[in-house]
Amino acid sequence: MSDDPNQAVLHELLAGNDDHVEGLADDYFDTVQDGQQPDVVAVCCSDSRVPQERMWGVDDPGTVFTPSNIGNQVWDEDEGERLVDGGVLYPLYHAGTDVAVVVGHTGCGAVTAAYEVATGGALPGPEGVDTWVEQLVPVVEEGLESDLVDTEAERETVINQLVEYNVDRQTRYLREANEVPDEVDIYGFVYDFQGVYGDEYGRAYLVHDNGVTEPDRIADRLPDRYETATRSLLY
Repeated sequence: MSDDPNQAVLHELLAGNDDHVEGLADDYFDTVQDGQQPDVVAVCCSDSRVPQERMWGVDDPGTVFTPSNIGNQVWDEDEGERLVDGGVLYPLYHAGTDVAVVVGHTGCGAVTAAYEVATGGALPGPEGVDTWVEQLVPVVEEGLESDLVDTEAERETVINQLVEYNVDRQTRYLREANEVPDEVDIYGFVYDFQGVYGDEYGRAYLVHDNGVTEPDRIADRLPDRYETATRSLLY
């Protein structure tokens, strides 16, 4: 038996997949054998603490299309031109998906890194990471210059306000993008595993509902049982 910790991780993955296979019903993949029609495309931050499907209570395949990246960014760049990322557009154009969500999370390392750069610090490296952080820096700078972020607050508070600010700006970008069909509903969430928004750890707080950001207005659009699922650090 190898003492190599990387081999141990590999063995854990193989064992976990064994459990996964054994736990699946015989017809688990029957409805998606010939294609997919996910209900939603969810752009999450690529952070190991954010369970992209489990947060929605989803266990069925073909339900959530999950393109993730550093800082839950909905855009990319091609020869200097900003455009909606293909991972977002694919299900909207080719899989019948009519709902898009952006999911940030409390304590986001990408937003923190962009904040460090915006306030005079260095990029974290390596280059592949820096590319994504650099795309976030203008968003963070805009947030710091706005009236929404309390720059006099403690650093942790500022970072979490910027997390929500980034979700809002990513969501607005999708709403305004010509490439996104008009019939697509677009929502923004912040996944809170640190108790920043309340005492329900793991709650995905709805902070942007098709252009509406004020919590009271969002709550008015929801069934009463979800009233506490919308809060804001900005509004």
